[in-house]
Amino acid sequence: MGDRLYVSGLPYAVTEAQLHDLFAEHGTVASARIITDRFSGRSRGFGFVEMGSEAEARAAMEALDGTELQGRMLKVNEAHERRTRDT
Repeated sequence: MGDRLYVSGLPYAVTEAQLHDLFAEHGTVASARIITDRFSGRSRGFGFVEMGSEAEARAAMEALDGTELQGRMLKVNEAHERRTRDT
């Protein structure tokens, strides 16, 4: 496992600062990024959080996976490198 987490089920109104603060309760947050629609600029409901260490990432994942945030259920997993499509 690495130190980067994939977070889905994010409420659309959540900001990157709120995401950062939520994960900071479980360790050092190196970065927190919410993915937005390139045309509308609105949240797509998922993002990535990079923790300070693998142990902190594991602790955050165990603590936050399946919890509720503003009425939506969070899913927190280890992030994997994006695969490119074969053409």
